[in-house]
Amino acid sequence: MVAHLLRLKLTLLRNGLRRSPWQLVGMAFGGLYALSVVATLVVVLVLLRQADHELVYTAVVLGGSAAVLGWGIIPVVASATDLTLDPARFTTFAVPMKQMLAGLALGGLIGIPGLATALVALSTVVTWSRGVLPALAALVGAALGVLTCIVLSKVVTTATASLASSRRFKDVSAVAFMVPLVLLGPIVAGVGRGITASTGFLPDFARTLSWTPLGAPWALAGDIEAGRLGAAAFKLLISVAVLAGLAWFWKLLLERALVTPPYSGSGKRKGGKLGLLGFLPAAPAGAVMSRALTYWVRDPRYSGSLIVIPLLPVVLVFQGSQTGDFSTLALLAPLSAFILAWSISADVSYDNTAFALHLASGVRGVDDRLGRALACLAFALPVVLVFAVGYSAFTADLEALPGQLGLSLGILFTGLGLSSVVSARYTVAVPLPGDSPFKKPPGNVGQTLAVQFAGLGVLMVLVLPEAALLVAQLVTGNSLFGWLNLAVGLVLGMGLFVIGVRLGGKWLDARGPELLAQVTVNR
Repeated sequence: MVAHLLRLKLTLLRNGLRRSPWQLVGMAFGGLYALSVVATLVVVLVLLRQADHELVYTAVVLGGSAAVLGWGIIPVVASATDLTLDPARFTTFAVPMKQMLAGLALGGLIGIPGLATALVALSTVVTWSRGVLPALAALVGAALGVLTCIVLSKVVTTATASLASSRRFKDVSAVAFMVPLVLLGPIVAGVGRGITASTGFLPDFARTLSWTPLGAPWALAGDIEAGRLGAAAFKLLISVAVLAGLAWFWKLLLERALVTPPYSGSGKRKGGKLGLLGFLPAAPAGAVMSRALTYWVRDPRYSGSLIVIPLLPVVLVFQGSQTGDFSTLALLAPLSAFILAWSISADVSYDNTAFALHLASGVRGVDDRLGRALACLAFALPVVLVFAVGYSAFTADLEALPGQLGLSLGILFTGLGLSSVVSARYTVAVPLPGDSPFKKPPGNVGQTLAVQFAGLGVLMVLVLPEAALLVAQLVTGNSLFGWLNLAVGLVLGMGLFVIGVRLGGKWLDARGPELLAQVTVNR
């Protein structure tokens, strides 16, 4: 049965790759990226073989502890990223519990995260190959550490299954996870400065972690080499006991989950409230706009972009504070305009089967395109204006304001027009409604990347006049170019916006059924 579960996992992965050659291309790129990271860590661990004992001990224990902690935290917000061998699917099958536990645990090693962790962990054997006993201890510690990572992740995902089935928990956790992700640069820099300022703290911290479940398996080889046999034996006992305790706790959770699988019900709602439909014009474009605005507020796949935007000034100000040069803040308004405008380039894909409502109700393509674009423009325009004015106020350079506004508004209007065309012509594999924004369903990853990069290239060409005028202002110092840029940005941008909405609407009318068939595949 264990072998059967492993074959099932491999079959599911293989069939996912067969769905589209682009999926295989995307998997290859992901594998190459993971391989580069793993190769770097393996080389570092091999080179540490010649390093001082305390340095090696500190690096291995801290790195291993971070790996265990990561496997325990990430599944809380990313539990829906891999649905293969989902325990809930075995509810109606009488699979023996011991064999299911072993199969699911070993199945966790099949995939890029599991294989990467295993390869890096096994590299510590080379690091401690200064003697036979330390090398054997490193092998035992690596096996215990990797199994602890896998079982801990299973415990976390099983324990939070009922919580994760809640739509509100998915939405909040997914959006909240984006905050530290966007602020990763300042966080890493701050931690790095703290570590540099207190290098003597790290060895003591590693020795403390070595007595905890996080670091105990990774400290076995170091203690054996240092002659601390009693400490090594006790840490081995800690590692085995923790792994056994996690396995037992996982068994209890899995038994309960198989008997009473998580259920996500919907509460009763009172009718009669039109929401945004009661405030916007009673027209097809107004109805689409109200529906799109509701998505922006309640759908984390959209609202994630809104979380990123207010964090951009924090990142750019932090970067400027490190170098003393705040010129990168000039990118704030144009970059925000691009992110918000391009965020609707996959609107039809995000609709999924709900796109049938647009076809069944007979909404004209131009009204559909206009409503979606105006919904984004309703908050994107104030954000871009505030960022452009704020930059000029921060730098006390009001002469740069017209040029900034011209480029930013040109990117915003042109990007919305281009997105209206792209989303009517191409569909991409996106998270399904109700899923985590970080979930990547099987699909045309290569085509998605090609469309995104091609769209970015086309947008750069379309806003060349605004960019050229801004460069001319910076080179000559003549504010006339800035005012010309503002006029060109408004006129050319709005012209391309109208053209994009009309062309996208024309394509939507012609390809509506084909688009519905394409998005229906992603279910």
